[in-house]
Amino acid sequence: MADRLPTEFDVVIIGTGLPESILAAACSRSGQRVLHIDSRSYYGGNWASFSFPGLLSWLEELQQNSDTEEETIAAWQNLMEDTEEAISLQKKDETIQHAEVFCYASQDRVDSVLETDALQKYPSSETSSTSIKPLDSTKEKDSAPVTSCKMPDKHTQKSGEISLEVPDEEELMEKEKPCGDKICIHRVSEEEKNKNKPADEPEDNADKPKRNKITYPQMVKEGRKFNIDLVSKLLYSQGSLIDLLIKSNVSRYAEFKNVTRILAFREGKVEQVPCSRADVFNSKELTMVEKRMLMKFLTFCLDYEQHPDEYQDFKQCLFSEYLKTKKLTPNLQHFILHSIAMISESSCTTFDGLKATKNFLQCLGRYGNTPFLFPLYGQGEIPQCFCRMCAVFGGIYCLRHKIKCLVVDKGSRRCKAIIDHFGQRINAEYFIVEDSYLSREICSNVQYKQISRAVLITDQSILQTDSDQQISILVVPPEEPGACSVRVTELCSSTMTCMKDTYLVHLTCSSLKTAREDLEPVVKKLFSPFAEAEADEEGLKKPRLLWALYFNMRDSSGVSRSAYHGLPSNVYVCSGPDCGLGNEHAVKQAETLFHEIFPSEEFCSPPPNPEDIIFDGDDKQLDAPGTDNTEMAKLEDGEESKNLENAGQHPQT
Repeated sequence: MADRLPTEFDVVIIGTGLPESILAAACSRSGQRVLHIDSRSYYGGNWASFSFPGLLSWLEELQQNSDTEEETIAAWQNLMEDTEEAISLQKKDETIQHAEVFCYASQDRVDSVLETDALQKYPSSETSSTSIKPLDSTKEKDSAPVTSCKMPDKHTQKSGEISLEVPDEEELMEKEKPCGDKICIHRVSEEEKNKNKPADEPEDNADKPKRNKITYPQMVKEGRKFNIDLVSKLLYSQGSLIDLLIKSNVSRYAEFKNVTRILAFREGKVEQVPCSRADVFNSKELTMVEKRMLMKFLTFCLDYEQHPDEYQDFKQCLFSEYLKTKKLTPNLQHFILHSIAMISESSCTTFDGLKATKNFLQCLGRYGNTPFLFPLYGQGEIPQCFCRMCAVFGGIYCLRHKIKCLVVDKGSRRCKAIIDHFGQRINAEYFIVEDSYLSREICSNVQYKQISRAVLITDQSILQTDSDQQISILVVPPEEPGACSVRVTELCSSTMTCMKDTYLVHLTCSSLKTAREDLEPVVKKLFSPFAEAEADEEGLKKPRLLWALYFNMRDSSGVSRSAYHGLPSNVYVCSGPDCGLGNEHAVKQAETLFHEIFPSEEFCSPPPNPEDIIFDGDDKQLDAPGTDNTEMAKLEDGEESKNLENAGQHPQT
């Protein structure tokens, strides 16, 4: 794209996260002139998905994300009038902290693949402690050869260069020193892999089950088969995002698969939770009495509003206490709390618990035997789908385009324009900005929450069955009062998010400490590090952990507009991802902001019928805007959605 952009727009949107992308599509569809800008080189912001090399490039960018530019407001003064002033925007992303990487897989080279060594080590450049604050850690021995290469990201807009660095003897002597202000990279040396192996046990044990050995070079070689989400979400089949995809016909740009099973973690074991009536009566985990009790309670939850006398006295009590009054067994209480309602045992009220249970039940059966769908190629596809719709209706997109400041009229306190890094002034009526772009001065009174995230690559499912293509969700309850439950989503290779013979596992919870401190205890319950699994007979029963990433992400979803200091009246703020399982907050926020800006316009109205589109009196019928020959999924109601109701199959046309 040329450096010079048009100078007049109706709406300028800064950031390409999900709520911003939905707003861009809605504004463009209503006939507004839209400019959608992002300083990043990829779509999605913190909603993005990366290939494995792309994720490593993203980690390197976090290290290099320092505020090196010294421009002042005076540099842009000649572009402003005397009655205007500038509000600077944030020059670096501070939403990700405490990033730590662990590699447990073997470093053995396979198939003479030279390029696979290129991503085994990150440069040791330091960054400001405000952007990344890793835990203290030790440096591990690495025998990888020194080399370098360029590996482009999954996104066509990006290619990342990663140079290698192998520790020398001095580095190995510094093993007990902390990482400092950079991302911690933990390597497991061959000595440490073998230190737990019993000396009297032979290397090859014929009694041990056979497992495919996945090495780190293999993972890098097939890195483009990974699509790793920064935020772990699922789509409720009756949720607001599915309804919006159908209404706007954006669903044509995406494909989906059913989540095949819901799991529970109880007494140290992972069990499958029955969802449908058939699952309940076929379950071997429940007694006949429990099956009848469960069906009776779930039937009540479907129309609990019609029986207020059943719960009115417990409306503000904890849902867990209410379940005890229903004389449900501890087994059933656990299933309902953590696998059906999926709410916090220590804070959720009875009313919220009944509402969550009803929502779960209403979503069953629309597209499969669980309430959830997952987009093929990852959550990061959804923002791009809405961006595509915006572009179809005339929106202009520009990545790697930094915005230096907002130009504000001193009298009216309305924003009149933005100034980009080329020194171009772009005028607009309305401005929508992602929270991470706002300066510290504007956010000085904001109190942010944090999300703890972990991304794991493993070699087996947490609950093995005859099929190795399972998509699972599991909620691990907290062990201590006041702690948060941990949501675990396990994706198989058929979701196009990981290579064959591996699983991609996402862990999410509200932050109490750093991500590693919050999530590592759950990781140890469910998985065995690669080296320990080789030596420990008990470890063979668990999936082996090959690679792990921990990081904290800012949660700005609960911030109100009044918390921002000095925000111009026509500047609207979109938050980043929240900690919830669904996308309801992002959709609701986008719709609310759209109606504030354009109260008389329809939000994401359906596209016109192709047969009704005529240009300049030409009778030639045009194809639907934005369609192509690529196989796309269609989520539609009525008769046309019957093909989606088979469990385990993703919608196709």
